[in-house]
Amino acid sequence: MHEHEADIDEALVRRLLAAQLPDLASMRLAIVEPWGTDNAIWRLGDDLVVRLPRIDAAKGQVDKEAQWLPLIATHLSVEVPQPVAVGEPSFRYPYRWAVHRWIHGEGARLERMRGPIEFASDLARVVRELQAMPIEEAPPPRHRARPLADYDGPTRRAIESAAHLIDADAALAVWEDALAAPVYDGPEVWVQADLEGNCLVRDGRLCGIVDWNSACLGDPAVDVQVAWSPLFTDESRSVFLDELGVDDATTRRSKGAAVNQACSALPYYLDTYPLIVERSWHKLAALGIAPARHGVSPMPLDRTSRADPVDS
Repeated sequence: MHEHEADIDEALVRRLLAAQLPDLASMRLAIVEPWGTDNAIWRLGDDLVVRLPRIDAAKGQVDKEAQWLPLIATHLSVEVPQPVAVGEPSFRYPYRWAVHRWIHGEGARLERMRGPIEFASDLARVVRELQAMPIEEAPPPRHRARPLADYDGPTRRAIESAAHLIDADAALAVWEDALAAPVYDGPEVWVQADLEGNCLVRDGRLCGIVDWNSACLGDPAVDVQVAWSPLFTDESRSVFLDELGVDDATTRRSKGAAVNQACSALPYYLDTYPLIVERSWHKLAALGIAPARHGVSPMPLDRTSRADPVDS
């Protein structure tokens, strides 16, 4: 999936566990399919999960989550991963790695929800809880949590890289409208910054959110952008935006963040990660951005062939 990706297989995971966490080494190990984009994920027994960074850009996640997840857990009404142990580089594997508690649930999808309105309301509540967290020493804005102007160049390059797949003029129009919106000038707040693909449901209701590597202080629009994902219908999107009290400027900026995410992901994962490709096509369509006339047509994923990702 990536260049310079760490070589991770079951034998390596078992060697790391045997050498560093021998009390866990005899437990059943099962790969979580499909793997996340930044981490290889293995379920350990019934109640644990092993997460190993796959690329250099993800190596800081282990320590970041170990520091912040215990605090985040005390402020949210849904579960977040609970750090259990941190492992060290060994056997030519170059990164620190983590063991977390497994959150029992399924990757959120419309057909798994008790109702899309309830899901939208639950997620809006969690976003409000996150925004109310204390901000002392919180990670500074990064990636799409920054002002849109800070990643204008990368977004234009992402649109250009996807021009053979999408209506690039339409994508650019959405991006430029987002840039023209008033910048966020409210109080600093926590954002999760990667909600799409990381929400879990149990018994049809939102029960957990995983993968907190992108969490930081930032523009709330980065969490609003999940409203354009396949997790929402038109009606539930309106509920989500209304319950968060999202204004027009934030809505426009959220569309800009969504354009950046989808246009970056679509060509990058086109041949390697069908679920991300499917979500990207959906998000672009929700923003009014059609496939290129002679580009690759979006194909619905055969959901019987692969499991949903529960993390990334």
